[in-house]
Amino acid sequence: MTPTIGLVIPCYNEEAVLRETTSRLLVLLERMRGEGLIAADSAIFYVDDGSRDSTWALIEELSAAHSAVCGIKLSRNRGHQNALLCGLLNAPGDALISVDADLQDDLEVIPQMVQALRRGDDIVYGVRKKRTTDTFFKRFTAEGYYKLLAAMRVQIIFNHADYRLLSRRAIEALSEYREVNLFLRGLMPQLGYRSSIVEYDRAERFAGESKYPLGKMLSLAWQGVTSFSTYPLRLITAIGSLISLASLGLAAWAMLTRLFTEEALPGWASTVIPMYFLGGVQLLSLGVIGEYVAKIYTETKARPRFHVDVLAGAAFRQRGRLDATRQAIADGTL
Repeated sequence: MTPTIGLVIPCYNEEAVLRETTSRLLVLLERMRGEGLIAADSAIFYVDDGSRDSTWALIEELSAAHSAVCGIKLSRNRGHQNALLCGLLNAPGDALISVDADLQDDLEVIPQMVQALRRGDDIVYGVRKKRTTDTFFKRFTAEGYYKLLAAMRVQIIFNHADYRLLSRRAIEALSEYREVNLFLRGLMPQLGYRSSIVEYDRAERFAGESKYPLGKMLSLAWQGVTSFSTYPLRLITAIGSLISLASLGLAAWAMLTRLFTEEALPGWASTVIPMYFLGGVQLLSLGVIGEYVAKIYTETKARPRFHVDVLAGAAFRQRGRLDATRQAIADGTL
């Protein structure tokens, strides 16, 4: 059976690259249709994450010009992970492939992903071969971060971001995860379905500016740690135990020095330095605990992760007609 494929692309202020992205994806879809890899109704689904430029106007223009282009507009900016999840939960298709709009992901490995799907894989991860396009700082910190997560027993695919294929079965399983603090690349291994990897070389950004500056990257990294590991809490316990032992040893040393030598000198250092050190450790510990408490707070509120404002494109018009027909049958008016 030839699968219907949807390409899900989160967008935030991507007007500079969107036309070129659409052009390349349409050519790719047409080629795969000709090779019999995908069904004729396979499509592109852009998710506008509250862009402040003309991204949505351009998506509407492209969807009017090409039946294979569809758009989802969020009511406001909700962040890359929520925008991506919205696309995955709303786009139709036997399988969905998430890809960035900036053309850094190699689109030529998409046919390999589809072939893996047809062999029975539910999840196909796009994994970078190397990081030659990154700066030394980004390469060092990114690879160090993946190793850190692995050391904390977090299941994650090394050098995999959000370039992947998900079968419909995997998407249905993903929809059952209701957490607000999203880190999708950590959730995928939790699904447990059969998976494989395709490797690719990441290119330079085609146009525009990166939407993941250092601050957002650090925020996402911390999200990954605290959403999937209790290791920081256990680390606090270990640090507290070591400091307690060190304090007892220091107290014993001070007592022996006072009783058996004449070298004991009165001074403030022995009091002030440990006090400040312990105070700093306590504040750090409370900060880490507070982060987990904050996540409990946001999860228990269970607020919606996104709101869809507008849908554009032939696939959504067809779905709207089907929904209206079903409702009319249920109401007895048809």
